[in-house]
Amino acid sequence: MRRWNGWGDEAVSFALPPSIVRYLESVIGPGHPAADAPFDRVVAAIGNSRLAPADTVSTDAAERLCHARGQSLPDWVAMRSGCIDSFPDGVAYPSSAEDVQTLFTYARNSGARIIPFGGGTSVVGHISPRTEDAPVLTACLSRLNQLVTLDETSRLATFGAGVNGPALESQLVRHGYTLGHYPQSWELSTLGGWVVTRSSGQQSYHYGRIEDLFAGGHIETPAGPLDLPALPASAAGPDLRQMILGSEGRFGILTSATVRVRELPEVETFHGIFFHDWLSGADAVREIAQAGIPVSMLRLSDAQETETTLHLSGKDRLIGWANRGLNALGYRGDRSLLILGVTGDRAGAKFAYRAATAIARRHGGTVAIPTIGKTWQKNRFRAPYLRNTLWDAGYAIDTLETAVRWSKVAPTALAIKGAIRQAFEALNRRVLVFAHLSHVYTDGASIYVTYLWPLSPDPQQTLEEWRAVKSAASNVVVAQGGTISHQHGVGMDHAPYLKAEKGVIGVRMIEAVRAALDPDRMMNPGKLID
Repeated sequence: MRRWNGWGDEAVSFALPPSIVRYLESVIGPGHPAADAPFDRVVAAIGNSRLAPADTVSTDAAERLCHARGQSLPDWVAMRSGCIDSFPDGVAYPSSAEDVQTLFTYARNSGARIIPFGGGTSVVGHISPRTEDAPVLTACLSRLNQLVTLDETSRLATFGAGVNGPALESQLVRHGYTLGHYPQSWELSTLGGWVVTRSSGQQSYHYGRIEDLFAGGHIETPAGPLDLPALPASAAGPDLRQMILGSEGRFGILTSATVRVRELPEVETFHGIFFHDWLSGADAVREIAQAGIPVSMLRLSDAQETETTLHLSGKDRLIGWANRGLNALGYRGDRSLLILGVTGDRAGAKFAYRAATAIARRHGGTVAIPTIGKTWQKNRFRAPYLRNTLWDAGYAIDTLETAVRWSKVAPTALAIKGAIRQAFEALNRRVLVFAHLSHVYTDGASIYVTYLWPLSPDPQQTLEEWRAVKSAASNVVVAQGGTISHQHGVGMDHAPYLKAEKGVIGVRMIEAVRAALDPDRMMNPGKLID
């Protein structure tokens, strides 16, 4: 059963190793656990629905609660404390495009707003209702979860947009194919959510980002249906797919998506490579990318994340080996860990591994024992569960990410981490902050920053601390010329910074499309643009 106020399945947990508890206490002090608001108490406090009764809409309070928030830090503060200021008034479960049009008619007659709901994994406020006079209807797409067609000749698969990562892959694997899109939220997030937030999977270097994989689909808009044919290429005007990619539910509801699939790889392995410092590793990663070596993943942690990752492994022997062996080889306090992925046929994977490690060695890299890569692979989708146990231990954790050209990668990473530390120092608080390069391109890379700090006794204080830090870090991203979001979308949290990237005319263009498709402002108000 899914957690209502945390990440993932209630039956799955990721215990904190004693080594990481000791480490956190030494770096940022002891955690301050806070009592969670009981589910029954929160449900009992939910007000009556403002929606007119309908057979297709549930107004059950528990269902409304379970569709009220996503996975952002403000969402966690609200759900854990029970201080939730708004709920959807009802939840509908359309199972066809026709059902969605029926919901539009119902919402129009009820004066309601509609929030599309996929896997509920948004970390920037995509699915949170705003506090407003109009009733809110959440459209949960979980019933649109089947493989509709598979064109094996063209390698195109069409799915209902509500299919989640495991269900999508399991349906493809039966036919010998894979999409290969693996964001860290893969266990819960959905194909439709990936498309409308321009998601990037962990191995996008090999498989492509979702905009590379999304070939076409069907969107139900308040103005009528929109079909995007799956064509290999077209010069017939602007590509309308690009308007749906990243549209965040403002234009309508994506009901099905056609994606480009591949045959299952013959080989897929992950390897650890240590560098003397992060800058040496970044130079190696850039050279590998610009040489076009066909690896599937290059994930480079800075020294702080490398140290934290070793402690999180819970393997004291591994930590001991790292400290003794690496120190003896001259990889000391600034050492940085690269996780290298290779995917494909045996010959291609062998070539990619040899070529990539040869470049790494020229930059002072040394290949680690196989346990490093295997441990990362084992925990790649379990890591989000750490958020539950860290919160229970009294620590908040949040992330932010951007992408910049290679010439700005190092200074931007330093500036973001520095801004976070300074913001916490101004609050007289301690913080653990670290970063990694999560995706690389020939012209630049994405920087993914994580920071942890002890919870405050007052949940609203924790939220205010987050707001101050988020603002400081986001302002640095804008000043450095980076994107406000490389892979998480805009939602509400990033909306104030969108104009800096798109410009006034760009925002007007987005608004013009919204006005054409949703003239009554029915869809997902306050997200992306306001």
